Amino acid sequence: MSIIQVKNVSFEYFKGVKVLNNINFTLNKGEVVAIIGQNGSGKTTLVKHFNGLLRPTKGEVLINDEDAVKKTVAQLSHTCGYVFQNPDDQIFNSVVTAEVAFGPSNMGIKSHELKVRVNEALRTVGLYEERDKHPLDLDLNQKKLVAIASIVAMRPELIILDEPTTGQDHAGLLRVEALINELRKNYTVIIISHDMNLVARVASRVVMMCNGEIIFDGSPKEAFTKNALMKKTYLKPPIITELAQSLKGFKRDVLTVDEFMDELKTKLKK
Repeated sequence: MSIIQVKNVSFEYFKGVKVLNNINFTLNKGEVVAIIGQNGSGKTTLVKHFNGLLRPTKGEVLINDEDAVKKTVAQLSHTCGYVFQNPDDQIFNSVVTAEVAFGPSNMGIKSHELKVRVNEALRTVGLYEERDKHPLDLDLNQKKLVAIASIVAMRPELIILDEPTTGQDHAGLLRVEALINELRKNYTVIIISHDMNLVARVASRVVMMCNGEIIFDGSPKEAFTKNALMKKTYLKPPIITELAQSLKGFKRDVLTVDEFMDELKTKLKK
């Protein structure tokens, strides 16, 4: 069942300059979709149509079969939550709990239910012990988690994570990956990312964009064998995939170290 249907959508920030060109895209419930492409390819512009921050110049965006143009940003936020690339662009309250409570309280959630949502969201991202701190006293990893918790507390159907691993150290990368795997149990997730290692490990589907158009839509295994398309987007497959592709007789769609080791063991037995 689809949450989002994009039908022949084009978008212009300025007349005559298309940022999106005749996009067709369907997002189904329960998917974890990675949208990849070089800077300026239209990734963020596309997803901002899902929560009403942008409206199509041409075409139609349906959210649960309803025209998004007829909905306000506030109404669309019940379905689609957006986590900005830079948490400092999103966080503005002086206490973590207040920041996480802001969204659901504006949806009309009050008293006990509001407290339950805030505490559950903070536990989900692993920040319950930091609930009474000022967000600016947290490190970048933790601020990113506060921003995610503020969306989780609203309980939308879809959560969009824009470059969730930007600026993260190794511990932060592992935490973001684990969190996406936790979120997928209850939410549909879109990640916009240049981190192909993350994409390989968490995405069930990859959408590749270039010059405002979708040039590929399929599985990660298939995506990372499309070398010409990857080169067109100025991206490279995960390192372990590149290594497998450089070795004679190895599968070209290896995505993880475990898959590589299984392939290596098979070769050694021959």
